[in-house]
Amino acid sequence: MTARPGKESRAAPPQVGASVAEVFMMAFRHHPAGVAIITADPGDGPVALTVSSLISISASPPMVAFSLSDNSSSAHAVRRAETVVVHFVRRSDMELARLCATRGKDRFGPDVRWARLESGEPHYPDVGLWFQAAIRGLFPVPGACLVSAELLKASPGAQEGQQDDTLVYANRAWHGLRSIADAGLAPLFLWPDDSATF
Repeated sequence: MTARPGKESRAAPPQVGASVAEVFMMAFRHHPAGVAIITADPGDGPVALTVSSLISISASPPMVAFSLSDNSSSAHAVRRAETVVVHFVRRSDMELARLCATRGKDRFGPDVRWARLESGEPHYPDVGLWFQAAIRGLFPVPGACLVSAELLKASPGAQEGQQDDTLVYANRAWHGLRSIADAGLAPLFLWPDDSATF
């Protein structure tokens, strides 16, 4: 039906679909992700950055992967390192995670408690669970690099229970993650031969 001259059509304008990139950004903005801090020293000073892309890829040997943005100067340093320290941060570590995620901040300044492992890697001793890891592969993709690393050594006391809430990042905000009280009503079975989630 054609609108009369001088009159507005009551028909809704055609809807333009969102691009795949726009839907991708929306989907992952609302997809909660665990938070980790990666530290390294490729030989010219310590660097640290916060990632929400850490995944497990193998149990034997224990391997993880994470992505690094090409826009990050710290990421370029991590790519040159042979080893890193992967910190599994908790809610109580949120300010440290925020520090390591903020461009231009001194992540190893006088007010930040950090140390070096005997092998030289910088790390944050106040984070209860961390792993020394060796870089095993770099897979460049447009705008980023996927890094695989083998976990070599765990922090002292790593098997002790982590009492604090897990820290997750979703919809551009930090969140503490707690168990659902009735989660036992709907058990979830993840098979080792089908999934890298344990």
